[in-house]
Amino acid sequence: MRGSTLGTSDIAVTELAFGAAAIGNLFSAVDDVQATAAVDAAWDTGIRYFDTAPHYGLGLSEHRLGAALSIRPRDEYVVSTKVGRRLERTAAAGDDLANGFAVPATHRRVWDFSADGVRRSIEASLERLGLDRIDVVYLHDPDDHEEQAFKEAYPALERLRTEGVVGAIGAGMNQAEMLTRFVRDTDVDVVLCAGRYTLLDQGGLDELLPEADARGTSVVVGGVFNSGLLADPKPGATFNYAAASPEVLDRALRMKAVADRHGVPLRAAALRFPFGHPAVAGILVGTRSAHEVHDAADMLARTVPDALWAELRADGLLPEHVPVPVAEWGNRADVDADARTTEEPS
Repeated sequence: MRGSTLGTSDIAVTELAFGAAAIGNLFSAVDDVQATAAVDAAWDTGIRYFDTAPHYGLGLSEHRLGAALSIRPRDEYVVSTKVGRRLERTAAAGDDLANGFAVPATHRRVWDFSADGVRRSIEASLERLGLDRIDVVYLHDPDDHEEQAFKEAYPALERLRTEGVVGAIGAGMNQAEMLTRFVRDTDVDVVLCAGRYTLLDQGGLDELLPEADARGTSVVVGGVFNSGLLADPKPGATFNYAAASPEVLDRALRMKAVADRHGVPLRAAALRFPFGHPAVAGILVGTRSAHEVHDAADMLARTVPDALWAELRADGLLPEHVPVPVAEWGNRADVDADARTTEEPS
């Protein structure tokens, strides 16, 4: 599987990343055997980049990912985790389904973008993962904590990178505007942009992607299916974690019809699409089973003909200025306009 180096760091990631939220029991329970099988399948397909967070299953995702990777050579894979939500033990009963995870509510999340909070969170993640270093650390959803994230959390990550505790640093969000500020005002290596650069939403192209490209900052794209709609467009499908509006559903169905005419599953086009932009280093897909891992890898390996992108443009389903990949995989350049998988949560 092809790969790219993140920014100016020496951290190399594969084009497809394993999103580990689902093995943290996202929405429904996954047992240990199934979780391990999903990680094993990712390894077998050539995936070497694995993304997790304390938020995912109150630490369960980190525990399971670390255990599944413990038999692998440490220098052959990259792990990213996130800071911003520290976990504190609680005596509360019940489960965590209100936050999207089918796990006992053994901990509570505490928003903390202080320098001390960053270090404490990373120390706890290292323990849960069973690692002595973390390759990539993202500031996780600092939307409502912008100033603390820039004044305290980011400088703490920069120091940890200098100390060699982490290899690359960045921010991960479901919006493009603040990520653009990180690219412009800091020395992040990478940003994780979820849902804002897809076949249905190219908001990240307004400023984020051009800015990242100009500054040599890598972009990892998550949420390529916009929480499910582009994986299987049908009535009742979700778009950005809510029921898709009739207008958005109709647009997705029209895209599917175009893809069908070219003999390509829509999810294959959705996975391939972000690589049309040179700033994109990879895509992150959440998977809960070996079957879903293999499907994602197989779909990404499919050839998407140039004529498919041209027809999407001709039908007004893709703006003319949006870059698309060429059919010869590995040559990420624009094409002349004429010519259930689980999504990662925030």
